[in-house]
Amino acid sequence: MKFDKSMLALYAITDRKCIGSKGLEYSVEQALSGGATIVQLRDKDVDFDTLCKEADSLLKICQKYNAPLIINDNVDVVLKTGADGVHLGQNDMELVKAREILGSDKIIGGSVRTVELAKKAEKSGANYIGSGAVFGTQTKADAKFLGTEKFAEICKNVTIPVVAIGGVNEVNIPQLNGTGASGVAVVSAIFGADDVYTSAKELRKLADSIIYGG
Repeated sequence: MKFDKSMLALYAITDRKCIGSKGLEYSVEQALSGGATIVQLRDKDVDFDTLCKEADSLLKICQKYNAPLIINDNVDVVLKTGADGVHLGQNDMELVKAREILGSDKIIGGSVRTVELAKKAEKSGANYIGSGAVFGTQTKADAKFLGTEKFAEICKNVTIPVVAIGGVNEVNIPQLNGTGASGVAVVSAIFGADDVYTSAKELRKLADSIIYGG
């Protein structure tokens, strides 16, 4: 799938605890039908084969909505399932190595929280970066608070698109106006909601408003 930054508008990241009894496939389809533009499968508590099975099922759903499926931290799952790309943290595989393995057609994202690391990610072949925790977060205990000013500085210092992550929800998305964000990454605001479809629809409207104005 050819990468375009418009894919990043509403970046939905799965979380087993948030999804609970709603079910992974059902929740992802509800998110996409509501307006999510890209899905990242993040499930650190399962083995390789289970993760591949989850990726296979989600890939079919994502293709139905023409949305990329990104795998968190695991290049091997991308290779085995044909998922659209991988997202790597600072403690994961080097971006340069991932690009060598996956080639030019796959989407690669990286997590950064400084201008220096953002520039390095761009030079290393990342298609986009995720930066945060912009507002703090409940889903990653080790995430450090970044704030909107530092986030905006990162956006200004790279040419690749930057997605805001970390505690992003319908209340604080407007605070990202003018920062240069190309999208918002959400976990609990979508998958922890009672009505995933309606939450995704509202979040997409807010995301579009800070990306495109209006």
